[in-house]
Amino acid sequence: MKLKKTYSYAIGSAIYLTLLSVAVAIISYFFIVKHLGINTVIISVIAVFLISFFIIQYRAEHFIYRRLKKIYQDVSILDVNDLKKESATTDIDQLSKSVQKYVEGKSLEIKSLTDRDSFRRDFLGNVAHELKTPLFTVQGYVLTLLEGAIDDKDIRLKYLDRANKGIERLVAVTKDLDMIAKLETNEVKVNKEVFNILEIIQSVFDLFEMKAKKRNITLKFDRVYEFPFFVVGDIEKIEQVLINLIVNSIKYGKPNGTTVVSVSNYKDQTFIVRVIDNGEGIKEQHLPRLFERFYRVDQSRSREQGGSGLGLSIVKHIIEAHNQKLLLKSTYGEGSEFSFTMEKAK
Repeated sequence: MKLKKTYSYAIGSAIYLTLLSVAVAIISYFFIVKHLGINTVIISVIAVFLISFFIIQYRAEHFIYRRLKKIYQDVSILDVNDLKKESATTDIDQLSKSVQKYVEGKSLEIKSLTDRDSFRRDFLGNVAHELKTPLFTVQGYVLTLLEGAIDDKDIRLKYLDRANKGIERLVAVTKDLDMIAKLETNEVKVNKEVFNILEIIQSVFDLFEMKAKKRNITLKFDRVYEFPFFVVGDIEKIEQVLINLIVNSIKYGKPNGTTVVSVSNYKDQTFIVRVIDNGEGIKEQHLPRLFERFYRVDQSRSREQGGSGLGLSIVKHIIEAHNQKLLLKSTYGEGSEFSFTMEKAK
């Protein structure tokens, strides 16, 4: 059996002491107490060894236990109640593992806090910018009207229309922020029911037909579907997912391009819905961050296209709330494919 390292330490120390004692005993035997006999010397050697072993073992454990206990008390993550006296030995492997685990945990915690702080700063800056731009726009038009432009009917109507668009953008940003906050805190309930996903896709096509025509983009299915595809989910939220993805494909699609939506089997219990465009595509370095709040691939182009900058983040949260997968494939210059899975209706 493999000895505890504390015993090895104690045995080794005892052997050294015993050898010293043997040397003393031999000298004593030949020069002082020769008449006591060899048996007395052997008994004395054994006694010294045993006494040395127990003394060293006790002292080593007691010595190290006190110091380990102090370390456990000083390091907040280590619970002193986890330290047992019988385990406090000259083998400090357990302490090393505990300290290593503590250091790794703290390193991850520091990295997480740093990332969160960086994300918080970016988020607050983005929110401020998204709200500031339409607010200043509305304020500028209103001030111009108050300063006398209101008397000119044509200018009045034009500026009021522009101010209204700024307010609509503010409302959109506010609504999207409210939705994300609720999705992240699980305040939004997912009301699941059975519905035909093809009908929802067609309704979104009809809703944005005029918007697509302005850019000469065709919205269509990949084929003629003879049978319905029944899925389980929250109709309103899945419709919002489709709206956000299709509007994105219209915004960033090429003029005279197409947006194709398909539905097919993914696994035994799920379908997959794909939204494919032949637009400008997305560079690879942007893909990992594309679903972050307010993240924009092209800041200037995104501002021109409008929107809150929260659409893809909302899509991500809604799909995750359904416990489904959100997938993305994109080739820069060729187009993008956003897809998500849906539970099949039984």
